Amino acid sequence: MILVTGGAGYIGSHTNKALNKSGYDTVVLDNLVNGYEEFVKWGEFVNNSIGSSDIREIFEQYDIDAVMHFAGFTSVAESIQQPQMYLKNNYKNTLNLLQLMREFDVDKLIFSSTAAVYGNPTKVPITENQDLKPINPYGHSKFITEKALEREAEKGDFNYVSLRYFNAAGCDFDCEIGELHNPETHLIPLILDAASGIRDNISIYGDDYDTPDGTCIRDYIHVNDLADAHIKAYEYLKEGNDSDVFNLGNGQGYSVKEVIDTSKKVTGKDFSVNIGNRREGDPEILVADSSKIKDKLGWKPKHDLETIIDSAWNWHKKINGI
Repeated sequence: MILVTGGAGYIGSHTNKALNKSGYDTVVLDNLVNGYEEFVKWGEFVNNSIGSSDIREIFEQYDIDAVMHFAGFTSVAESIQQPQMYLKNNYKNTLNLLQLMREFDVDKLIFSSTAAVYGNPTKVPITENQDLKPINPYGHSKFITEKALEREAEKGDFNYVSLRYFNAAGCDFDCEIGELHNPETHLIPLILDAASGIRDNISIYGDDYDTPDGTCIRDYIHVNDLADAHIKAYEYLKEGNDSDVFNLGNGQGYSVKEVIDTSKKVTGKDFSVNIGNRREGDPEILVADSSKIKDKLGWKPKHDLETIIDSAWNWHKKINGI
């Protein structure tokens, strides 16, 4: 049995589906602050927080072999406004989880980390051995959690894989689950809101960066490719391998303007685009070098930007009745 924390959220629910379709049994733990119970269509569901002492009952009731840990807040802007909330939820609550894992001899964890741990990278594409210098509280909360995992592994009888996501995007191809945040902060669903008329326009935050078109460049990876990486990471640990850290990205960067243009092409819709000021905490370029996970785990992304946007558009049309 695999415990999936945050499994009612965006990435967690897609991974939970992939796990079950691959023949693994799961129990999903989510307090539904940012998740949706209707997204837990596979496995068992427990409505609770990883910070609660009550989750001991999960470890008592189920024979947990490993934990996939998605439970965490993920908004850079919100983390700047409420840094202590991010420290408590993303870091301190993980310590609670690790304590219970120790107590019940659960020795494998796959951690949902982020490219935000790199801050402004010194070299692009970004490799895992670059210095970790997060520039916002969200990235910092993931950074110190990775350090806590390192310390836990040094004690022995515990191994982890930390997966540093770049920009997760896209949706389940069956449209059974998808991306649904309230409020929405991710670029592609915001663009699709503009394409469908739900929003009047889409805003670009800064067009004066040192990039070809002046807008920030990001590496977009389909959520199903992320889910596949989690399964491969679990199987890697199950085979007895040591702890490790891997980037998860396509290795191809797209500017905000390029994502907007591709969205217009995929949807066949035109919409207004506004240029605003830069946002605090936004690095200029984040593009992954994912060669390490390709070499060690045999993982590779399958979906390009157009496919990512097309799958997101199909989900968007379904939930909005378009």
